[in-house]
Formats: sequence, structure tokens, C-alpha cells
Amino acid sequence: MTPDELRTLFLFESLDDDRIGWLAEHVETTTFAAGEEILTEGAPATCFYLLLDGTVSLHRTIGGDQPEISRSDTRGAYFGATQAYLEIEERHTYQMTVRAVTDVRLAQLPATEFGAVMREWFPMAMHLLEGLLWGMRNSQAVVAHRERLVALGSLSAGLTHELNNPAAAAVRATAALRERVAGMRHKLAMLAGGAIDPTALPALVKLQEAAVERVAKAPELGALETSDAEDELSDWLEDRGISDPWLLAPVLVGGGLDVEWLSTAVAECPSPVADPAIRWLAYTVETEMLMNEIADATTRVSTLVGAAKQYSQMDRAPFQVVDVHELLDSTLVMLGGKIGDRVRVVRDYDRGLPRISAYAAELNQVWTNLIDNAVSAMDGDGTLTVRTFRNGERDLVVEIGDTGEGIPAEVRERIFEPFFTTKPVGEGTGLGLDISWRIVVNKHHGDIKVESAPGDTRFQVWLPLSGV
Repeated sequence: MTPDELRTLFLFESLDDDRIGWLAEHVETTTFAAGEEILTEGAPATCFYLLLDGTVSLHRTIGGDQPEISRSDTRGAYFGATQAYLEIEERHTYQMTVRAVTDVRLAQLPATEFGAVMREWFPMAMHLLEGLLWGMRNSQAVVAHRERLVALGSLSAGLTHELNNPAAAAVRATAALRERVAGMRHKLAMLAGGAIDPTALPALVKLQEAAVERVAKAPELGALETSDAEDELSDWLEDRGISDPWLLAPVLVGGGLDVEWLSTAVAECPSPVADPAIRWLAYTVETEMLMNEIADATTRVSTLVGAAKQYSQMDRAPFQVVDVHELLDSTLVMLGGKIGDRVRVVRDYDRGLPRISAYAAELNQVWTNLIDNAVSAMDGDGTLTVRTFRNGERDLVVEIGDTGEGIPAEVRERIFEPFFTTKPVGEGTGLGLDISWRIVVNKHHGDIKVESAPGDTRFQVWLPLSGV
């Protein structure tokens, strides 16, 4: 290109003769036919382009698609290696895909040479531009960090709530158990004092062992069934002169001891000890049930702690071979408080999927963002479906589905943009999906896709089976 033609481009109209001369020596003109791809998003940024004639369209990868972001027929419009002036070690890549809409003619400058003269010709401007760019990046990093802290705070609150329930149950059961053990000691004192015939002791111990086995196999009864069983047993106890039958019946029924079983069991005892035998059984049953309650509560606490360790990956290497189902389950446990009781969780797992190499803690962050969004979309009431399946020989797919109102078509293409959110002010930073996108696409070389209709929204995370 001639110096005079270069001066017709708005970027170069104020340059002096020496600089225009340098550009004239280094600029090459190139042409592309309509429909051709000029540059590809993610490829090494080797050239800086200016539009001379024709129309180009700019595209960004969003949700697995490449929608058109804008198009231009303005002479002098520029694209390509627009950050070549930065002196950084990381490789520059094209930030979007550009296609020729019509036949186009472009001015082309090598990125390395163009970047060098930019820094030499405009040192102050370069400092200002670099400061602006790094400031924006740092601000985004700070906000992203805040997003993670907010998520961690929400998870911590949920985990505290989840841990408090079994812990409180264990404390209550322990206090009740202490009272029952004291009662058992009183019965032993009565036995030692001769209030209970020592010859009846073998029969009582045998009854106790049989009752413990019965408790372990006690059926789960509905409210109506329980009420009927308690009434029947209370009448049976009263007919046999057992005092306070209404206090004993709920305990015995809860342990699976019905009229038929008690009739057979008590018949084997000497008649004078029927009353103490029944009370002995009641103490045994209640003690066993309390111990079961403590065991269930402590198991629940252990499960929650294990899920927290699995979720945080705090004692494991960042990059490891993982089972995505373990990651999903730990995330669901951690989000139990957020999900609530009104959301039905459906796990549709393909257990035949192989383990994959991945950054486990970061994938957990992806599941957290998608599940949190799904629950919010349903306003805490609906069905959350977590599904896994294999797509061909290359990809493992994790799908998070919800029955919310869906994502409007006019905003669907923007949901992965940084800081874009449809939540009310103060309830979201708009970085959850952007962070998820970066983790899946940039770090794991996978993809995120979304399909949405009222009552059926599904986010799919595609991860390569071959690893990162």
C-alpha cells in the first residue's frame, strides 16, 4: 500500500512521514472470498488486520455455538492481534472468529513487528493501555474471588445447618439414654434386693436378646398403622394388669414388638414376673432405639465431613483421576441446605462411565454454580435432575436439569458473558457461568451447552474422556 492510501485509514491519518513510510514497507494486502474464515478464535494471534473493502462478521463461542456478535463494513475497522503491544510471556491468541460476509480486501501487519513499533512510537499511550487492561483483569479476578467466597459462605452455612441436625439428635438421644441406663441400674438393684425372683433372670435375659433382634428388623409403619398398633397393644397390656400401658405401648410398637410377639414371649416367663418382664423389655427396646439413633446421627456427621473433604479436595492433588459421580454427590450433599425439602433430586447416573483426569475441586465449583442456578430458577420448588452419560468414544457428559421457567431466548446468548446476570441486584455477580465456562472450556478443553424451554432447562458439561 502507498503512504497516501494508508493516510486514508483513521488509525494512521495523523502519523508523520517516517512512520507512514515504515507502515507502507510492512503492510501487505490480502483478500478473502465471501464465506471464508479470516481468523479463528483461540488460534495464535499472528496478524493485525484492517478492513479496506467489503464486510466482515465477528463471532464468539458461547454455549458450544458461535453466534455473530457484530459485523462491519467500515473502512479501517481493525481486528486480530489487537493486544500485540503487550509484553507478556503468555501466548497471544485471537479473541474471536472473523468471517468474510462479502469478498473483502484487508491490510495485514505482522503482530510482533507491529507491537514493537507501537511500544516505541507511543510509550505513554502504551503505559495507559496496559494499566487499563491489567486493571480490568485484576478487577475481574477480585470479583471472581468474591464470587467464590460468597459461594463458600453459602456452602458453609448449609453444611453447618446439616451438621447441626444430627449433632443435636445425638445429644438428645445421649441424654435420654443416660436416663434409661439409670433405670436399668435400678432394675438390677431390685434384682439384687430380691424384688425380682432370681430364677426368672434367664428368661428375662432371653427375652432381652430376642427383643434386640426384633428392634433391628422393626418395620416402618405409617401414622395410622402406628396409632392402631399402639391402641391394640395398650388394650392388651391393660387386660393383663400392666400399669401405665399408654406409656409402654409407643415404645414397644416403635421397636417392632406387637401383641402377637409379646404374647408368645411373655408366655415363656413365669406368670409372677410378667409385669417386670414387660418393663424390662420396654427399657431394652428404648435403649436399643436410642443407640441406633446415636449411631445414625454420628454416621450422618461422618458422611457430611467426608462429603466436605471430597468437595474441597483439600487433602488431594489439584489434578487427579476422579469419578465424576463422587464429585456430584459431594456437591449435592454440600448444597443440601440450599436445595431444601421442596426440590426433588433425581440422580440418573451411568455407572459404567470411566474415571477421568481432571481438576476435581474446580469441577465441583462448576457443579455448584449450575445446581445453585437451577434451584434459584425453580424458586426452591421443582425437580432437579443430575444425569451422566457417554457421548461416543470421546466425551463424558454431565447434565444438570431443572423445571424452572426457562431462559428467555433474548438473553440465552449472553448468559456466559462476564458480569451478566438476570438475578436481582445484590444476589449475583454474573460470574458464575463465566467461571464455569473458563474451567470447562479453557482448563479441561471441554464444552458447555444449554437447552431451555419453560419447565425444561438443561446445562450439559462435556468433558473429554482422554483427560486434559
